[in-house]
Amino acid sequence: MHRLVTFVTMLVGLTPALVTAQEPQCNNIPFPGATTACNTAVDAVRAFYPLAGMIISGGNPVLGTARTLGGLGHVALTARVNAIKAALPDPTAAGQSPVPSSFNGAVPAPMVEGALGLLKGVGGGLLSLDLLGSALILPTGIDNLTVDSNATHIRDAALGFGYGVRVGVLNGSFPVPAVSVSWMHRTVPRLRYGTLGTAPGTGDDFEFTMDLKSDSYRAVAGWKFVLVDVAAGIGVDRYRSRDTNIRFYDGPTTTRTVVINPTNTRALVFVNGGLSLAAVKLVGEIGLQAGKDQAFATQFSGFDPKAAHVFGGIGVRFGF
Repeated sequence: MHRLVTFVTMLVGLTPALVTAQEPQCNNIPFPGATTACNTAVDAVRAFYPLAGMIISGGNPVLGTARTLGGLGHVALTARVNAIKAALPDPTAAGQSPVPSSFNGAVPAPMVEGALGLLKGVGGGLLSLDLLGSALILPTGIDNLTVDSNATHIRDAALGFGYGVRVGVLNGSFPVPAVSVSWMHRTVPRLRYGTLGTAPGTGDDFEFTMDLKSDSYRAVAGWKFVLVDVAAGIGVDRYRSRDTNIRFYDGPTTTRTVVINPTNTRALVFVNGGLSLAAVKLVGEIGLQAGKDQAFATQFSGFDPKAAHVFGGIGVRFGF
């Protein structure tokens, strides 16, 4: 699987880019610790949001299958939970090297996904069309992570939405697989990490707020064997965050706000399996998101931002 990720990365031109090791907006701040706090927050954002993007997108947009639905009158609903291992730096310890983590573990994200058949297509399923949608709950039961007060949320969890389309290429008849391609656009509302105190040393060293948008492109092939479905796919995700605001103290009584608009592109591979049980299917997924060297100025303890990351999901799909 590692070799396949490398190959996909080469195909889409995602060779690691050389970037400035230190955020220019963090330079030339004479207040002690301010430059370090700024760079730590910038690197934390750039390390975290591709992982958050992977949680909300997952691999296959219709878990467990590559086959389009077959036109009008066909619907599929999936309740699934995605997860990926992530780490967040301790916002009270920006001055340490390496910076310790305040959270290091699996982050789950439950979601509901729907697919509606629109076009049956021609021949063996060519140009069949499904409309896709999703609603996601991103729990914030992580120390220092909260939903912004003005963001869309349910209690303490961020509420995100997605929409897209899936186009059939082949309907498939063994040994020929069913093949489809898809695009999904997803969003997560603004999150907040860390909280500054009323003066330096009375709270966290930094805080930031960020939203997240992703565009996901997938190509999936699958086979059906009586009660079992299998599928495998490759994909590319484009993540971006608009107006990420980072705040820290740049004087005894003054704060500075640095605004960045990070973007990141990652390749991924995944495999799915599904088991039919009467009217429902138990479906699961495991995949690998390619790593990328962003040349951070900060070293993090227990987390390698250059490494590839395993992700997974499990769910129940209903269809008719």
